[in-house]
Amino acid sequence: MHLPLRSPLFDDVYFCAESGLEETRHVFLKGNGLPEMWRGATHFTIFETGFGTGLNFLATWALFESTAAPGQNLDFISFEKYPLDPETIRKALGHWAGDLGALRLELFLNAKGRDFDAPRPDGNTVRLRIIEGDINDTLPLFQTERSADVWFLDGFSPAKNPQMWTPRLYENMARLSRPGTRVATFTVAGAVREGLTQAGFRVEKAPGFGRKRHMTQGVFKG
Repeated sequence: MHLPLRSPLFDDVYFCAESGLEETRHVFLKGNGLPEMWRGATHFTIFETGFGTGLNFLATWALFESTAAPGQNLDFISFEKYPLDPETIRKALGHWAGDLGALRLELFLNAKGRDFDAPRPDGNTVRLRIIEGDINDTLPLFQTERSADVWFLDGFSPAKNPQMWTPRLYENMARLSRPGTRVATFTVAGAVREGLTQAGFRVEKAPGFGRKRHMTQGVFKG
């Protein structure tokens, strides 16, 4: 068991104790129908609430490299209020360097700034953009030509971080989505499920990971 990084500000962990990587794969990758969802897509866009250690991004990047066809492009746009320093991330994720790809981890950690491009010889490009600040301030101002294909609705527990899980968040998720956009999150909190429903997502419970019996999956209906 790899002890997870804990946030003293929220008294919560960045990933579960059983296996943060397997949790990410179960909740956010499998939960959003990846890699099937990006098959045939020239551009695929993922929005994430709460970048944290970058575990979700690195797991997604590894899956994309192993399954995407030549010429496909992945845009990963994440919002983070309290960014971690590279050394903290290295200590938190070093345990999975073999699974995530040691080269990927070092390329990411050595990147300058919060934008990161990883062009590949086969024509595939992975682009990361981290938007720093309170998501309820930054997300309403965010404009993009491409709607979200999936949402990684992450962040600390709604009970410990209620400032993030607000109607304003769900309204702007809807603004940046299209019919068929998918969402997955570890929580089944009633307020979260109701907020997503009110914003136009059809949500359902699914088997959770580790100690969590259930998680939430959804599709934007408009």
